[in-house]
Amino acid sequence: MSQEIEIEFKNLLTLEEYEQVYQYLPFKSVELIEQTNYYFESDDFKLREQGAALRIRKKNDQWMLTLKQPHEEGLLETHDSLTEEEANLWIQNKMVEKPHTKKQFNELNISVDELAYLGSLTTRRKELEFKETTVVLDHSLYYDEEDFELEIEAPSKQQGEEVFEEILTACDIPKRETDNKIRRFYKAKLKSE
Repeated sequence: MSQEIEIEFKNLLTLEEYEQVYQYLPFKSVELIEQTNYYFESDDFKLREQGAALRIRKKNDQWMLTLKQPHEEGLLETHDSLTEEEANLWIQNKMVEKPHTKKQFNELNISVDELAYLGSLTTRRKELEFKETTVVLDHSLYYDEEDFELEIEAPSKQQGEEVFEEILTACDIPKRETDNKIRRFYKAKLKSE
């Protein structure tokens, strides 16, 4: 699938809250997945200005280029598979156009030649299915930062909201305004400069 609508709910957690959610649901029984996101942007932040973000994710030795754009239901994600060689070219600022993302870049009036590699964020992830949603616990590392996050991916806003509220209430965790990973990455990058 080259495009999908992502409906998700996020909440940053303390280490103690992360452990509470880990105990509340059967996360012990699921495999730990390590994934790395490599982020890209133009010098004049054209993607960010349009509420968009671009990453390459390496997960299970697979490389995926993903452009995220605002959508009324959540985020529109456009995907293109990459070979390891193509991903490495992107990271060296030798961008290789791919069909699905190229179409979206054209709509945004952005050329891949304008994009540059910014850095990476590595996440240690546990995920499981719960009440028709995917519940994710993330431990992310980037620059000198480390954070913990609960994420609910759902087929509808209503379903996601219900599961999100249930977990936060059961674990006595306050709802927090939570930036997505790329925004947290940008903030850490600016602090490090």
